[in-house]
Amino acid sequence: MAGDPLAFPHLARTDLPGHPTTVAGYARLVREIAADRARWEPLVRYDALTRWYARLETGPGYEVWLLSWLPGQSSGFHDHGESSGVMTVVRGELIERSLTHAGESARALRPGGQRVFSSGYLHEVVNGALEPAVSIHLYTPGLTEMNQYGAADAVPEQHPQSHPRAQADRH
Repeated sequence: MAGDPLAFPHLARTDLPGHPTTVAGYARLVREIAADRARWEPLVRYDALTRWYARLETGPGYEVWLLSWLPGQSSGFHDHGESSGVMTVVRGELIERSLTHAGESARALRPGGQRVFSSGYLHEVVNGALEPAVSIHLYTPGLTEMNQYGAADAVPEQHPQSHPRAQADRH
């Protein structure tokens, strides 16, 4: 293209929203999406056979997912391959069980709180309550694999049961 690019205002736009590139930026984006109930609430569905999910947003190097959990539904112990992430509960309550060399720990996840995790983080999320729950998850880079681990006593060094179709087993 010849000439002055500023002569074409659409090429020199500076009002476009920035995309997050840091953990703090990803956490802020998840908080903003969670606060915008009109954006995600009409999309929520529940499935008695499996956890339901829908992609809310993609950007350079990340994607955001909305998940619903009926009572008793669980992700099973898994990691997110090379992806790191941020998650928050926007309705109900979930229990997260994590597994490290030091042993197993569990924590309640309630609306307003956030969990940040790195690649290789091994955990299980379950709705142990009597009411449905909804959560928002951001993965960076976008989720391309999710490794399921067969037993609660699995340790990260064991070979996972690989699931190449991460989208079918998303968390």
